Amino acid sequence: MPDLNEPMSFMHGRTMKNRFMLAPMTNCQSMENGCLSDEEFHWLAMRAKGGFGLTMTCAAHVQEIGKGFPGQLGIFSDRHIPGLSRLANGIRDEDSLSIIQLHHAGMRSPKDLIGEAPVCASANSETGARALTHAEVWQLVEDFIKAAERAEQAGFDGVELHGAHGYVITQFLSPEINQRKDEFGGRLENRTRILFEIIQGVRLRCGKDFIVGVRISPERFGLKLNEMIRLAQRLLDEQNIDFLDVSLWDVFKEPEDVAFQGRTLMSYFTELERGQTRLGVAGKIRTPSDAKRVMGEDIDWIMLGKAAILHHDFPDRCLHDKNFQPIQTPVSRDYLASQGLSEKFIEYMTRWPEFVSDAST
Repeated sequence: MPDLNEPMSFMHGRTMKNRFMLAPMTNCQSMENGCLSDEEFHWLAMRAKGGFGLTMTCAAHVQEIGKGFPGQLGIFSDRHIPGLSRLANGIRDEDSLSIIQLHHAGMRSPKDLIGEAPVCASANSETGARALTHAEVWQLVEDFIKAAERAEQAGFDGVELHGAHGYVITQFLSPEINQRKDEFGGRLENRTRILFEIIQGVRLRCGKDFIVGVRISPERFGLKLNEMIRLAQRLLDEQNIDFLDVSLWDVFKEPEDVAFQGRTLMSYFTELERGQTRLGVAGKIRTPSDAKRVMGEDIDWIMLGKAAILHHDFPDRCLHDKNFQPIQTPVSRDYLASQGLSEKFIEYMTRWPEFVSDAST
């Protein structure tokens, strides 16, 4: 198994200095027009300085109507480029790869946030979403590609396409949500078409050293595990992306589908032939022992979320302090502030049970 401190190369772009990636986390710290804030810059630059080999932004929406959260980072307009350039440079200055996650919330865009009905692969009565027209689907593909071009112009090392957690790409992948009758609906090949069109467009229009990753969820949101395994294998087979990020919620859990139980959900992806594409996972990796255990499961890299919130320098501590034991939750607001979280981010974290000790103050 690779050591956590071992560098990792990709098919494109720069080498990652270790096996730690910062997970893309919602934090509500950016300006309402999508421009970068000082708080967002500070939060991410602090993680880059803390030893993460790759620092990924929160989900950045590629269309104005794709906004999913208040204070979400945007990449749907050229006006975002100056702030993004500052961020890319700040991350690079700390010897970390910079990746921006490209996102569209689809039917999960709150109507009161975007000022109109959200959109989806198909009309959805539960969320009030309307179906994208055929032309709008192709415009969505184009806007993901344009966002990648903006990321490259801003100086980012690459992008990750957010195809997980029930957002718009997942809504196309899901046979439960996607009821389209055109070439973007029906059989799996059609439901995955939007993702592969975006990947192809980014590869054609961005430079040869530009890193491209994809995040998927193998379960929930109406997804079928057997289909997601097939999708993952195709992504790996085509060798057109640099890394596949599998969001598992818990890296050691068994599948929800009883037909696949008896082994870990992760194992269905680690056994796939991956060629030169790198495979990583996220989900409740909280301690140095968790990190080492996951790396022993034939994973190329790990992605940290809560662990990175609690310790901005988790990689440095894990690699250089054999006695490092992460702080236990709940933690105080003052402690989170010391780790680079703004008041907005801390307030957002109060949604997580027993994470902030003085959530009522």
